[in-house]
Amino acid sequence: MTRTVLYDASEVFCGPDERIEDGAVAVDDGRIVAVGPSDAVTREHPPENAETAIDASGRAVLPGFVDAHTHALFAGDRADEFAAKLRGESYQDILVAGGGILRTVRAVREARSEELLANLRSHLDVMLAHGTTTVEVKSGYGLDTETELRMLDVVARADDAHPVDVVPTFMGAHAVPEGREAGAYATEVATEQVPAVAEQGVAEFCDVFCEEGVFTVEQSREVLEAGLDHGLAPKVHAEELAHVGGARLAAEVGATSADHLLHATREDAAALADAGVTPVFLPGTAFGLGAEYADPDPFVAADAPVAVATDFNPNCYARGMGFAVTLACVGMGMTPADAVAAATRGGARALGRDDRGTLEPGARADLVVVEGPSHVHVPYTFGTNAVDVVVKDGEVVHAR
Repeated sequence: MTRTVLYDASEVFCGPDERIEDGAVAVDDGRIVAVGPSDAVTREHPPENAETAIDASGRAVLPGFVDAHTHALFAGDRADEFAAKLRGESYQDILVAGGGILRTVRAVREARSEELLANLRSHLDVMLAHGTTTVEVKSGYGLDTETELRMLDVVARADDAHPVDVVPTFMGAHAVPEGREAGAYATEVATEQVPAVAEQGVAEFCDVFCEEGVFTVEQSREVLEAGLDHGLAPKVHAEELAHVGGARLAAEVGATSADHLLHATREDAAALADAGVTPVFLPGTAFGLGAEYADPDPFVAADAPVAVATDFNPNCYARGMGFAVTLACVGMGMTPADAVAAATRGGARALGRDDRGTLEPGARADLVVVEGPSHVHVPYTFGTNAVDVVVKDGEVVHAR
């Protein structure tokens, strides 16, 4: 007996150039076993014989969203900083005054692990309801070995307890702690925090904020190379606020992804493409900062498989991937099809998860059913949540 069959969908979105009208998807043992026209799929996998049958008439079926960049584990509130930015204060001004990341660091250090876990699970609930089935979550609000390890432990506990797959990233080099010098702290991250994180065995990636006034290219390289030596794949926050060379660093160390890229050049795009690094665009960050959006054209020209993610954090409080897709279209000029692909297949590449983000036989059965006849309704209905049903590993985990 087939476990789950979704049938009579107005559109099954397999990719930008592969969309099936009046389509169906059949699932068994958590994997997609058939995709195609409803007549053909339901002939082999009759809905009446399935454990779960979903009539998707008038609606589109998409892969589950893969949110490849978040800082979703935090405590405290920074709504007042949103108002401060509207008054003209810059991100760097707020950080120098003790706000921003450092403010959240203080809140996380003071929070109990159970409080942090409850916060993260609450965010995951919202993400799931908006169609996210896999999400990356970074540490980085500890900035000391004890708190970074505690954050990663909470991420692992959330992954065990929640339907959303949670991918853990260590980011001890997220900011320079109060009263510390950047170079000395980067060395501490490389020589003390990275070995402890590797021994803990939770984190999969090591990320660093390579940015003007934070960590230089060489300081970032020290951290990332230490991570590589300890089995942690590199990621880089690159060219967000200024062009400092983070994208080239990502290419040189063979990072899984380079993220932000608001100030990246055509040469950066070519270097990332040549090195097989996935560019991750975070249009919500530009929206929140009132900054210019990243330009996807050089990356598309270089044949780089781009991703779109939320960057959900206290400074970019957007948990739904649908809004990121809308901004990728409106702010960055991407087509709806390319933006949806970047939020699914692209996100999977940015996390090294080749088994998801697409609807094809053998892929993980992570799907969403959209209230609307095509994928375009994800960015089009930006004031509401377009997701009706979420299927994770072949099981319905959310329905409204």
